[in-house]
Parts: sequence; C-alpha cells; structure tokens
Amino acid sequence: MKIYLANITSLEVGYLQGKYGQMGWLLSPQSFPHRLRHFMPMAFDNDAYSAYQNKTEWNEAVWLKMLEQMVERQVKPEWVLVPDVVGDKRRTLANFFLYREAISRRGWPIGFAVQDGMVPQDVPLCDVIFVGGTTNWKWKSLPMWTQAFPRIHVGRVNSLEKLQICRRLGVESVDGTHWFRFKDAAQYCDEFIEFFENKESPQMELISIDEESI
Repeated sequence: MKIYLANITSLEVGYLQGKYGQMGWLLSPQSFPHRLRHFMPMAFDNDAYSAYQNKTEWNEAVWLKMLEQMVERQVKPEWVLVPDVVGDKRRTLANFFLYREAISRRGWPIGFAVQDGMVPQDVPLCDVIFVGGTTNWKWKSLPMWTQAFPRIHVGRVNSLEKLQICRRLGVESVDGTHWFRFKDAAQYCDEFIEFFENKESPQMELISIDEESI
C-alpha cells in the first residue's frame, strides 16, 4: 500500500521511497512544487477539502492553471482527482461531468471522490475511487468501497491503526498530513518503517471501525 504525503523532500522520505518503494507525493494547487522529484510517484488533489475546512470558495482557475503547469513540466501523474464538494453527493456528481474532460483529454487517470450518501451504483466511469466525505461516513463506508472497486485511495489517514485498517481492506493508497505537521521527520520515518515491515496476515481480523476509533 502506497502512502502519499505532500511535497516533502526530507532525507527520511527519500530513504523510505528508496528502501520500500511505497511513498509518493499528493500534490494540489497549493502544494505544487517549484522543483519536482521524478523518482517520486505523484497524484494530484484539488484543494476542495481545504476550501471546505476554511469555509471559502473553491478556486477553479487555480486548479486549471495547475493542470497546464503539469503539461508544461511533462508530469505523469498516477491519477488526478476531479474537483469534488465535501459531503455533497449531488454537486460532486455535477462537478465530475463538468471537469472530467480537462483530465481525460490529457490522457491522465481520473480519480473520483465519493461523498456522504453515495453507493457504488452512483459512481461514474473513472480509474480510482478516492474515499472522501465526512470522517464518520468515510470509515463506516470504506469496506463497501473496497468490495466494489479494485483501486481505492483513502484520504486523511493519520495513524498507524488507520494504516493497518486500510491495508487489511486491500486499499491501494492513502494520504495524510498529520505525520509531517505534528511529528518530526525521524518520528514519522520510524512509524512508517514499523508499518512497512509489519508482515500481518491479510486474514487477520479487522480492527473495528467505529466512531470511537475515528
């Protein structure tokens, strides 16, 4: 399972990627770097969650400018997330049909962020399911998504316990900012090593996903 951070260029992240090959960058208009590291796998978010947190309008122009910069710099993304609206099923689906061509016409894999109230039958044709939405809904619905689709990414995975849940459910990739925002590089490096080297059986009973563990 791959762990995406933002554009963190610490020696520790380079070491983890070199040894385990399971690190990557999750970039967005706010974090698109001046200098790329092409040995790092890159996926692209859209800053919708930041707008939701800050109670501001999502900036379409900045997102479209990022796509143009990606073309200019010959970026080959793992996937690009279509702009979503956190917790809003109807508006997220409307955005998908409005913005998907901006990604697909460039030949990039399309990510779709599922939101509160969605079920697999609601999902349009895409390459990767990004399990977003509000926190409680995300964790309660995660088993449904991993059973229905082969490629699942989970946003905001910020603890070893949650990493283990995702791996046991067969999640392809995750992201989280808690690791580098609230811990020094040596600490999160040690925790990722513990995770990568913990050879748990996939048949091991899943940790209970309930509101107390979120």
